[in-house]
Amino acid sequence: MRAKITVVGAGFVGSTVAHFLASHELGDIVLIDIAEGIPQGKALDLSQAAAVEGWDLDVKGTNSYEDTANSDIVVITAGLPRKPGMSRDDLIAINSKIIKDVCENIKKYSPNAIVIVVTNPLDAMVYAAWKATGFEPRRVIGMAGVLDSARMCSFIARELGVSVKDVNALVMGGHGDTMVPLMRYASVDGVPVTDLLPKEKIDAIVKRTQDGGAEIVNLLKTGSAYYAPAASVVAMVESILRDRKRVLPCAAYLNGEYGVNGLFIGVPAVLGRDGVEKIIEVKFNQEEASAFAKTVEHVKALVAVAK
Repeated sequence: MRAKITVVGAGFVGSTVAHFLASHELGDIVLIDIAEGIPQGKALDLSQAAAVEGWDLDVKGTNSYEDTANSDIVVITAGLPRKPGMSRDDLIAINSKIIKDVCENIKKYSPNAIVIVVTNPLDAMVYAAWKATGFEPRRVIGMAGVLDSARMCSFIARELGVSVKDVNALVMGGHGDTMVPLMRYASVDGVPVTDLLPKEKIDAIVKRTQDGGAEIVNLLKTGSAYYAPAASVVAMVESILRDRKRVLPCAAYLNGEYGVNGLFIGVPAVLGRDGVEKIIEVKFNQEEASAFAKTVEHVKALVAVAK
């Protein structure tokens, strides 16, 4: 029996998530949105693409949560996207209400689902989703670190002129200006990037990683990134549904790890059939520990506003 995956929000991110999910044949897909006709039209288009590509799955567009019943995974992309001049934090009031409404329906129709939150400001929205669903913390996850780490990998590969397949990078903390790109842990086929690039190049990559989303927002002017965020979501979904046990950085609930309690913070986590199955704790130097403490305080402030 195929898995059932619901994508909430049929905008650029949601429809691209649906496309990538279909191309990986991870399960049947339900695309839901409040706008009448939009999810239905995109689902129909995608199902016709499936006939060309040979994807054996069902894609349904709907405005009713009844069609999402018994989903294995629900991906929440619904919410107002960033515009030039806006920070992720500016979206908190509007998107908190959207998340609450969405999660009440998830709880009603798919009480056993694993929820992946993409809506910004991510760190506050995943907390809000957890509270609204009442699910076990391991079944509520925020997509952030996979995307931020991918951006850093991309920048490193371009700077060194190497295949991105051979680059590993880790970005932790909140999904915003206080994220913590750990260049000390970045490597190219096992060779530390700190041995391959001078400090000024490393600093520039760190800065560009932190500004990665804003750079795209400023270029697009009327929206935000969607290809890389969607690909990042699908990496998480695949690890969960296929029980890959991949170690992926994501906003996971901390219960004493890293000295943090009761918050969703970007950390490396093992993702498997049960959601977040283990938190991986890395060792910080003094500078990294200070940066991580700063991002934790920022997330605390966001959550306080969201409440």
